[in-house]
Amino acid sequence: MAILIRFAVVVWALPYTLLGLTIGMIGLLSGGRVRVRSSVIEFHGGAVTGFVRLLPPKPSAVAITFGHTILGQTGPGLDLARNHELVHVRQYERWGPLFGPAYLLASLVPWIRGKDPYRDNPFEREAFDSDRKGYSQTG
Repeated sequence: MAILIRFAVVVWALPYTLLGLTIGMIGLLSGGRVRVRSSVIEFHGGAVTGFVRLLPPKPSAVAITFGHTILGQTGPGLDLARNHELVHVRQYERWGPLFGPAYLLASLVPWIRGKDPYRDNPFEREAFDSDRKGYSQTG
Protein backbone atom coordinates (compact mmCIF):
# COMPACT_ATOMS: atom_id res chain seq x y z
CA MET A 1 0.00 0.00 0.00
CA ALA A 2 2.82 2.42 0.83
CA ILE A 3 4.29 1.89 -2.65
CA LEU A 4 0.96 2.80 -4.25
CA ILE A 5 0.67 5.94 -2.15
CA ARG A 6 4.24 6.95 -3.03
CA PHE A 7 3.51 6.33 -6.72
CA ALA A 8 0.38 8.48 -6.52
CA VAL A 9 2.31 11.31 -4.84
CA VAL A 10 4.98 11.23 -7.55
CA VAL A 11 2.34 11.26 -10.30
CA TRP A 12 0.45 14.10 -8.56
CA ALA A 13 3.58 16.30 -8.71
CA LEU A 14 4.64 15.05 -12.16
CA PRO A 15 3.56 18.04 -14.28
CA TYR A 16 6.00 20.26 -12.40
CA THR A 17 8.67 17.56 -12.26
CA LEU A 18 8.54 17.37 -16.06
CA LEU A 19 9.02 21.13 -16.28
CA GLY A 20 12.05 20.90 -13.97
CA LEU A 21 13.46 17.98 -15.96
CA THR A 22 13.08 19.93 -19.19
CA ILE A 23 14.94 22.94 -17.81
CA GLY A 24 17.52 20.62 -16.28
CA MET A 25 18.11 18.83 -19.58
CA ILE A 26 18.70 22.18 -21.29
CA GLY A 27 21.20 22.86 -18.52
CA LEU A 28 22.94 19.54 -19.19
CA LEU A 29 23.17 20.30 -22.90
CA SER A 30 24.82 23.61 -22.05
CA GLY A 31 27.48 22.20 -19.71
CA GLY A 32 25.49 21.72 -16.51
CA ARG A 33 25.53 18.80 -14.12
CA VAL A 34 22.97 16.48 -12.55
CA ARG A 35 22.88 14.43 -9.35
CA VAL A 36 20.33 12.58 -7.25
CA ARG A 37 20.04 13.57 -3.59
CA SER A 38 17.29 12.89 -1.06
CA SER A 39 15.09 11.20 -3.69
CA VAL A 40 15.05 14.24 -5.96
CA ILE A 41 16.99 15.11 -9.10
CA GLU A 42 19.18 18.20 -8.80
CA PHE A 43 20.56 20.17 -11.73
CA HIS A 44 23.08 22.99 -11.61
CA GLY A 45 25.34 24.91 -13.92
CA GLY A 46 24.98 25.63 -17.62
CA ALA A 47 21.73 27.30 -18.63
CA VAL A 48 20.20 26.32 -15.27
CA THR A 49 22.42 28.90 -13.57
CA GLY A 50 21.14 31.63 -15.88
CA PHE A 51 17.54 30.56 -15.38
CA VAL A 52 17.81 30.61 -11.57
CA ARG A 53 19.55 34.01 -11.62
CA LEU A 54 16.54 35.51 -13.41
CA LEU A 55 14.19 34.56 -10.57
CA PRO A 56 13.17 36.60 -7.57
CA PRO A 57 14.11 37.31 -4.88
CA LYS A 58 16.84 39.66 -5.91
CA PRO A 59 19.79 39.84 -5.99
CA SER A 60 19.05 36.27 -7.04
CA ALA A 61 17.78 32.95 -5.83
CA VAL A 62 20.17 30.09 -5.21
CA ALA A 63 17.70 27.35 -6.15
CA ILE A 64 14.13 26.64 -7.16
CA THR A 65 12.06 23.48 -6.96
CA PHE A 66 9.70 22.04 -9.56
CA GLY A 67 8.04 18.87 -8.31
CA HIS A 68 10.82 16.37 -7.65
CA THR A 69 13.52 18.42 -9.36
CA ILE A 70 15.64 21.13 -7.81
CA LEU A 71 17.44 23.60 -10.04
CA GLY A 72 20.39 25.47 -8.58
CA GLN A 73 23.09 27.87 -9.63
CA THR A 74 25.91 25.73 -8.21
CA GLY A 75 26.49 22.40 -6.49
CA PRO A 76 27.53 24.03 -3.19
CA GLY A 77 24.49 26.30 -3.40
CA LEU A 78 22.25 23.26 -3.74
CA ASP A 79 23.89 21.74 -0.66
CA LEU A 80 23.10 24.88 1.34
CA ALA A 81 19.56 25.18 0.04
CA ARG A 82 18.60 21.50 0.16
CA ASN A 83 16.62 21.53 3.44
CA HIS A 84 14.62 24.55 2.29
CA GLU A 85 13.97 23.08 -1.16
CA LEU A 86 12.95 19.68 0.21
CA VAL A 87 10.12 21.44 2.04
CA HIS A 88 8.95 22.68 -1.37
CA VAL A 89 9.16 19.12 -2.72
CA ARG A 90 6.78 18.03 0.06
CA GLN A 91 4.52 20.99 -0.79
CA TYR A 92 4.38 19.86 -4.43
CA GLU A 93 3.52 16.37 -3.19
CA ARG A 94 0.60 17.77 -1.19
CA TRP A 95 -0.68 20.30 -3.72
CA GLY A 96 0.26 18.65 -7.03
CA PRO A 97 -0.85 20.66 -10.08
CA LEU A 98 -2.52 23.20 -7.78
CA PHE A 99 0.81 24.24 -6.24
CA GLY A 100 1.71 26.82 -8.91
CA PRO A 101 -1.55 28.77 -8.69
CA ALA A 102 -1.62 28.43 -4.88
CA TYR A 103 1.96 29.71 -4.59
CA LEU A 104 1.24 32.68 -6.85
CA LEU A 105 -1.91 33.55 -4.90
CA ALA A 106 0.03 33.18 -1.64
CA SER A 107 2.51 35.76 -3.00
CA LEU A 108 -0.15 38.07 -4.40
CA VAL A 109 -2.03 38.49 -1.13
CA PRO A 110 0.96 39.83 0.86
CA TRP A 111 2.00 42.02 -2.08
CA ILE A 112 -1.48 43.62 -2.19
CA ARG A 113 -1.22 44.21 1.56
CA GLY A 114 2.14 45.97 1.14
CA LYS A 115 4.17 43.07 2.50
CA ASP A 116 6.99 41.09 0.96
CA PRO A 117 5.48 38.64 -1.57
CA TYR A 118 8.39 36.22 -1.06
CA ARG A 119 9.16 36.33 2.66
CA ASP A 120 5.51 36.62 3.67
CA ASN A 121 4.36 33.79 1.39
CA PRO A 122 3.17 30.95 3.69
CA PHE A 123 4.87 28.34 1.51
CA GLU A 124 8.20 30.13 1.92
CA ARG A 125 7.64 30.68 5.63
CA GLU A 126 7.14 26.94 6.07
CA ALA A 127 10.41 26.30 4.22
CA PHE A 128 12.29 28.95 6.22
CA ASP A 129 10.90 27.56 9.48
CA SER A 130 12.37 24.16 8.70
CA ASP A 131 15.68 25.57 7.54
CA ARG A 132 17.78 25.47 10.69
CA LYS A 133 20.81 27.02 8.98
CA GLY A 134 19.07 30.35 8.55
CA TYR A 135 19.97 30.34 4.86
CA SER A 136 17.52 32.75 3.26
CA GLN A 137 18.23 33.19 -0.44
CA THR A 138 16.48 30.13 -1.84
CA GLY A 139 13.27 29.85 -3.72
